[in-house]
Amino acid sequence: MNRNVWLLFACQAIMNTVMSGQTIMASLVGYKLTGSSGLNTLPMAIQQIGVMCASVPAGIMFAKFGRKAGFWMGCGIAMVGSVTFATGIYLESFPLYAFGAFPAGIGVGVSHHLRFAAAEVASPEARPRAISLVLAGGVIAAIVGPEVVKRTYDIMPDHHFLATYLGLPVLPLCALILLTFTALPPAPPKVSVPVAFRTIVARPTFLTAVICSVAGFGTMNLVMSSTPLQMMLCGFGVPDNADVQRAHTLAMFLPGFITGRLIQKFGLHRIIAIGGILTLGCVVVNLEFGPYFFTFFVALALLGVGWNFMYVGGSTMLTTAYDPHERVRVQGLHDFIVFGSVAMTAVASGAVHMKAGWEVLNLTVVPPVLIALVVLGWHWMAKARVRTAAA
Repeated sequence: MNRNVWLLFACQAIMNTVMSGQTIMASLVGYKLTGSSGLNTLPMAIQQIGVMCASVPAGIMFAKFGRKAGFWMGCGIAMVGSVTFATGIYLESFPLYAFGAFPAGIGVGVSHHLRFAAAEVASPEARPRAISLVLAGGVIAAIVGPEVVKRTYDIMPDHHFLATYLGLPVLPLCALILLTFTALPPAPPKVSVPVAFRTIVARPTFLTAVICSVAGFGTMNLVMSSTPLQMMLCGFGVPDNADVQRAHTLAMFLPGFITGRLIQKFGLHRIIAIGGILTLGCVVVNLEFGPYFFTFFVALALLGVGWNFMYVGGSTMLTTAYDPHERVRVQGLHDFIVFGSVAMTAVASGAVHMKAGWEVLNLTVVPPVLIALVVLGWHWMAKARVRTAAA
């Protein structure tokens, strides 16, 4: 794999470290500032709205000035988010803390396009490996993010997590510096009439890619967002939460070192389908076993691998759904839809958890995964018919 893909891998690792720490802290800080299990996931929901909205400014920057300028913008906005989080904790203001989630989300959302940049600097046959490798940067985040939280959350005893948030802006700054040494494609050529969104959505491959990505990311976020609070309600503390979150993040990103090769060997549709089955396995573990540390550990690990196969697979499928001059527009629409669903599941997670309980929350994962598997099977058979007709 070429040098630029590895640099993008490092940038993704850094930005995912910020997200990994925030995932642990958000619901705990939200609960501490409000005392409500219904509002504790609101900051994460707002952050996912920011991730969704990032597709708009990122698309404009990528289209006018190229990838590098867009990623620089994302790093700067992420730093603003971390500082706002810290200020909200210091002032014990939940509204200000929640507000900080929006720029933090934009920063994270822009960084999600690093996987597409990797596909663009790789050869066509190496694109699945490039995408999965860059996403595998989360392995470093799985180790570093929880450890940073564990070692810094109580440095200032009167304001738990304040020291952590004060240190987080250093990470996007490091990513910004690495990007200066990365050769990325220039802005795509302008076309007189951009492809209409309805034309994009009507493409079967685009539709299948989006549904698989939504099912993988949305259901993962639904369970993951409420797991820290559920563990706390079951008597587990911050260190245990951090260990489970580390296992989950490792399971999300460690397969990235081989997912691309698995796709090349066994086929895109098979890998996405296995991801869906593993996600359903998470539900089985959470429902069939008691509230033990090992239960949360195994369930979140299954959820992480399921996410990896469905999301990497969906992203890889998306790269076959557009012409080169359409890439920014199609990628932006894909991420807008996917992270819109993630924002909704973040809101729903806290509400369902509070009103209906942990068991019902897990059961809500089943329908979207089954729908994705049905659509995936339809697309798989349609492709097989085309290959048979062409033979």
